[in-house]
Amino acid sequence: MNFNFLKIEILDNISILNISKPQTLNALDNDLLSELDKAIDYIKQLEDVRVLIITGEGKSFVAGADIAQMSTMNTIEAKAFGEFGSRVFRKIELLPIPVIAAINGYALGGGCELALACDIRIASSKAKIGQLEVGLGITPGFSGTQRLPRLVGEGKAKELIYTARAIDAAEALSIGLINHISEPEKLMDETIKMAKTIAKNAPIAIRLSKESIENGRELDIESAIKVENNLFAICFATKDQKEGMKAFLQKKEVVWNNE
Repeated sequence: MNFNFLKIEILDNISILNISKPQTLNALDNDLLSELDKAIDYIKQLEDVRVLIITGEGKSFVAGADIAQMSTMNTIEAKAFGEFGSRVFRKIELLPIPVIAAINGYALGGGCELALACDIRIASSKAKIGQLEVGLGITPGFSGTQRLPRLVGEGKAKELIYTARAIDAAEALSIGLINHISEPEKLMDETIKMAKTIAKNAPIAIRLSKESIENGRELDIESAIKVENNLFAICFATKDQKEGMKAFLQKKEVVWNNE
């Protein structure tokens, strides 16, 4: 597919989605969100892709939503914009494959919310991350008030949102907002290395593990355990389980497929 503001690269079983609108620091407007929406649909149907990496071009991962576009919106337009962004990010969150955010620079406002929709976050040591919206007279609009507390705890999320403070990678790591810090020149190499490690494991088992985590998150513990038990059982109807355990017992390397 051809995009104006996105670049998609396939590296073995890994897809790399690069947001490329450096003139606005990759700020999210309706056009960019529309392309991101279509790109996720495209990547979802690529059977051989087992991991998606999302990153940004230039100084920014995503600097936020496009303030110039938002500044003239009325309440009806703003609601539609928020719903659209939230829907796209939810689509990313619910992709059956793992999604890694390689945070190369500014991840502010909508950029932070995009990173929150990913499964794993690896940040450059020069990254700045935060929800700055209240400094502009608005709330986070792409589900930041919902995902951030679930990730870092309600108290810390309230602090970050209420103060509109951007934090560096070291602080983000200390509160669990990101998983790892990388030197800028090594960010993509280290992210790809993790993606390859994930892609070497059984693809169906990874997909079902993600499904178990996502589906069980809002359930009570007893119901969530039942979700896991059912998905665990499903694994035993797959070729991956049979080949994986056979290879282990025979001390052989297994080659996974998507059946």
